[in-house]
Amino acid sequence: MKIVSFGDVHEDTNNLAKMKSALESADIVVISGDLTNCHGMTEAKKVVDAVKSYNKRVLVQYGNMDTPDVDAYLTKEGINLHGNGFVIEDVGIFGCGGSSPTPFNTPSEISDEDIEKYLIKGYSKVKDARWKVMVCHTPPKDTATDAIRGGIHVGSSAVRNFILQYKPDICITGHIHESRGTDNVGDTLVLNAGMFRNGWYIEIVADKTEISAMIKPV
Repeated sequence: MKIVSFGDVHEDTNNLAKMKSALESADIVVISGDLTNCHGMTEAKKVVDAVKSYNKRVLVQYGNMDTPDVDAYLTKEGINLHGNGFVIEDVGIFGCGGSSPTPFNTPSEISDEDIEKYLIKGYSKVKDARWKVMVCHTPPKDTATDAIRGGIHVGSSAVRNFILQYKPDICITGHIHESRGTDNVGDTLVLNAGMFRNGWYIEIVADKTEISAMIKPV
């Protein structure tokens, strides 16, 4: 099974054409948040439809730069990962959108307590899956995936603590554009592909015996 994932699209889908082969060959495409630039359902649907033109099997969650009606739209479409989970073959995919509070008063910010609540809710739907992939727009604190310029770590302690307690195999994250990279929290591999227009995505490959993930150029 192959999962292709990216986030922080911010309405710029130009790189999709360069990913035609990867998208069409994926079993599922995961968009990890921030489809828009402080916009709502109309702009988010354009992004989802652009991805669906290559692969109709998509799972999506909203990010802090998406207005709350994006969350409602994704739920109506039956593709929302926020506080939700899906089991596909041996892989359980679950997530939490929005982000922890920022200094910028973006449209969809939630507390660390709510992040934990939504992650637990999603995890409960996939807990029996052989492999577990967590999709959290907010990165775990104190990793290579949550540092802004100057090296200050702005991720969520709740996300980090959840990973240490529930031990998902993979964590896909984003939100911090300048912190593209990988790290480990306990035994969990954490990946942030950065802003989509910069030309990177995550590929996860799983079978019955192993699961692996890497950041790849478009």
